[in-house]
Amino acid sequence: MPHRPAPARKPTAPSPSLRVFALAIAASYAMPAAFAFEPQTWALDPVHTRVLFAIDHAGFSKAMGTVSGSTGTLVFDRDDWTRARLDVRVPLERLDLGDAKWNDAVRASNLLDTRRHPDAHFVSTKAEPIDANHAKVCGELTLRGTTKPLCMDVTLNAVKRHPLPPFRRTAGFSATATLSRAEFGMSAWPTVIGDAVELRIEAEAERARDEAGARDDSMSPEPSPVEPAEPDTQSNTQPEPQPEPTP
Repeated sequence: MPHRPAPARKPTAPSPSLRVFALAIAASYAMPAAFAFEPQTWALDPVHTRVLFAIDHAGFSKAMGTVSGSTGTLVFDRDDWTRARLDVRVPLERLDLGDAKWNDAVRASNLLDTRRHPDAHFVSTKAEPIDANHAKVCGELTLRGTTKPLCMDVTLNAVKRHPLPPFRRTAGFSATATLSRAEFGMSAWPTVIGDAVELRIEAEAERARDEAGARDDSMSPEPSPVEPAEPDTQSNTQPEPQPEPTP
């Protein structure tokens, strides 16, 4: 009796769950770079950003002053410092040493010359992470018409929703740096004013809105904490709680 070959087996189709898993793996490798997470853009808060400077005063003390009102943009991803970018302008006309005559002397043409150069301008070129909350940010500082490299030691203090209205998502930073005033063409009064200028920067930046003007989901407003109002015993209505003032 002739031998009949066994019928060929039909290939077993993979289960739906295996097909979904395989497609997910393939999609992860095929995902274009355009879909990768991009750093967020932040706007410096000029009210809560301040530059403090200190410089030797004839060996007796350190003269200290501040400049408020800085503006600029920060592109930042806290998980990847190397992609951080900073562009900031510091209005030197707002310099304050606590004395009007001193302020005028420092703004004069032989020092800052703020009439011709009203702003200092810093643009970062690289950021080198040290750990999750610290980095060295280097760039170009233009001061009094001269551009020189400057590096800052930066600390990330916090990234979170601000507790007061309008509840914008906020990032806070502290930074320090030192520059030579002579390198920027300010060599006047060498026996009275030191050369090294110590800088300390305290900065806050708010998450910028997208093109449609929508806020980040994490900035959704929540009720401001207020004390419960006492009931009105003279009527059936109660006073509405008032929001806390923004500092």
